[in-house]
Amino acid sequence: MLTYYLDLAFRSLKRSRMLTLLMVLAIALGIGACMTTLTVLHVLSGDPLPGRSGSLYYPQLDPRDMEGYAPGVEPADQLSWTDGMNLLRARRGTLQALMTGGMVPLQPAQTNIDPFHADARYTTADFFPMFGVPFQYGSGWGAAEDDSRARVVVISSELNNKLFGGQNSVGKTLRLQEADFRIIGVLGNWRPDPHFYDLYMGAYASYEEVYLPLSTSRDLHMQHDGSLDCWGDGGGDRDKLEQSTCVWLQFWVQLDNPAAVASYKSFLQHYAEDQHASGRFARPAVIRLRNVQQWLDFKQVVPSDTRLQAWLALGFLVVCLINTVGLMLAKFMRRAGELGVRRALGASRRALFGQLLLESGVVGFVGGVLGLLLAFLGLWLVRQQPSDYAKLAHMDSVMLLATFVIAIVATMLAGLLPAWRACHVAPALQLKAQ
Repeated sequence: MLTYYLDLAFRSLKRSRMLTLLMVLAIALGIGACMTTLTVLHVLSGDPLPGRSGSLYYPQLDPRDMEGYAPGVEPADQLSWTDGMNLLRARRGTLQALMTGGMVPLQPAQTNIDPFHADARYTTADFFPMFGVPFQYGSGWGAAEDDSRARVVVISSELNNKLFGGQNSVGKTLRLQEADFRIIGVLGNWRPDPHFYDLYMGAYASYEEVYLPLSTSRDLHMQHDGSLDCWGDGGGDRDKLEQSTCVWLQFWVQLDNPAAVASYKSFLQHYAEDQHASGRFARPAVIRLRNVQQWLDFKQVVPSDTRLQAWLALGFLVVCLINTVGLMLAKFMRRAGELGVRRALGASRRALFGQLLLESGVVGFVGGVLGLLLAFLGLWLVRQQPSDYAKLAHMDSVMLLATFVIAIVATMLAGLLPAWRACHVAPALQLKAQ
């Protein structure tokens, strides 16, 4: 029966080629615009660490003075050195890591490569297991290397390809800021988007090329990049940040279940109250503990214009569908005589209705194919834009499937009214008109 209905649908579409072409174009334009913007929104609002992000939390404290204070104000986005080290040493989570970003001069041993500055991540040992970072060669460092300020480094696969041709470089020496570092690991393919663990380096910016112990970076006075928020007499001397009243560090903790989250919140609240009671925190004890998605939502990582564009594109799709309804109504009513004869011969309204909806679905499928090509073109145009996230605008399998589902379902919904009207024309009137 389905094959028979499909055959009737294709014949009908061929008979009214101009109307069919207009309907396909309307659907394709709407789907193309809609899927371009939805794909960009899907990429930007995706989960950076599927399977892990739900157990990763970002604690916030407020050690600032009373200047600019108002009840209900959010605590600071980052931690000071004192608070970061206190939370790190408390080890109340399954894993925890303190970190910040920077830029280090790199002097390659290869004479054919000029020295350059590499994006760096200064962090602690749990960074790699907590975020599930894959390794191509070697591994990360441990707590002993953190404590001893060891000169060890983990490099990205891109840097390994650039300096060592993709070979195993573990054990080799990398010279950073006039100091020799021993390479102990080479990352595999790892690029969580957005750059959730440090949004101050750019939510969709390039990823780090070298990773080294936070203690080592402070020992060598390596350059710190990113946000630095100071108060009082804190100053901004980046070589003395450990003694300053500034927040400049990110801290992430892994909490595996709701009980662990509740326990950590209680610990964090008591910590803030103790600091306030001792006079170190001037403001009332206010804490926050957000997981990855809550943190990204709070920081409004997805650009607002992207959401607006998606809504506008959905509106455009609705306009296209309304036009399709009119075209489809004209097409189906032209066939009232044929439908009247079939009704007189015993075809039920349900059968005719199903056939017309199937015909709408065929229009939606063809419109979806053409709309997919337009979406690919739209994404290519997005990638030519200078924004940080432009390079991420690629359609994955989920959005590819969604393109056809949306095209077919939307077109079949648009065909409901025309099909219903065509099936309710009285057969006697049509036969008399014939």
